[in-house]
Amino acid sequence: MRIADLFRRGRPVFSFEFFPPKTAQGVDNLYRTVEQLRELVPHFVSVTYGAGGSTRQLTVDLVSRIKGEIGIEAMAHLTCVGAGRRELRDVLDELRRRGIENVLALRGDPPRDQARFVPDPDGFTYAGELVSFIRGSGYEFCLGGACYPEGHVECRDRGIDLANLVRKVDAGLEFVITQLFFDNRDYFDFVRRARTAGVRVPIVPGIMPITNLAQIERFTRMCGAAIPAELTGRLEEVREDEDAVRRIGVHHAVLQCRELIAGGAPGIHFYTLNQSSATRAILREIRG
Repeated sequence: MRIADLFRRGRPVFSFEFFPPKTAQGVDNLYRTVEQLRELVPHFVSVTYGAGGSTRQLTVDLVSRIKGEIGIEAMAHLTCVGAGRRELRDVLDELRRRGIENVLALRGDPPRDQARFVPDPDGFTYAGELVSFIRGSGYEFCLGGACYPEGHVECRDRGIDLANLVRKVDAGLEFVITQLFFDNRDYFDFVRRARTAGVRVPIVPGIMPITNLAQIERFTRMCGAAIPAELTGRLEEVREDEDAVRRIGVHHAVLQCRELIAGGAPGIHFYTLNQSSATRAILREIRG
């Protein structure tokens, strides 16, 4: 099933994102998590690369098993990190052989030992180049990409960042998923600007439930997202109470998702951090 076709049905599309675990036990735990989430009937799941593109094969294996054994449509992330054209073709060929129809084409984050992204000598510097390469090579994957309501952390000029998105979409993206955000005004303003610039593909909000304050603070520093002051204040009051932090985070995400769907968002993509409880609670609430 091509993910773009799901959005054409006119009903909200709900999806989950996972990352490849580092251990065999972690892989087993991930499959249990996906099984637990299957009862919620997600429309698709996606699987990221590890840091610096270090888990390409595991990503391929995971999406293949999730689709083939668990029966949920799966999308593989593909990044430019540490890969030239030959390596990228190898991954795309294997995904095609395994019956995977959907790919999220990204530049990717640099490895932790690199201060900035350095492209492979035979690779690409930008996600738009990767999209053009996939389309120009004759692959028929349904391609998604990323977008940044608050601007990319490496490009704080929102006008330039939006122009980059337009180029990616023109190169062949069929939908885009946003970076995590906590203020819906950022999403709705971004959609308005994107539509004015000519972007017509679905713009899917990416939501990460706050379940651990220190963890979410690290993520927001890395990606340049902001937590609203009012929400920060409530979380700070209960910083040492994990259950209270989770309750506040889940409640905020529920309110976010309800408002987003009511405002016309085509669905919600949940950044699960390989956990199921918060996502289950949120999706049950918003589905009624």
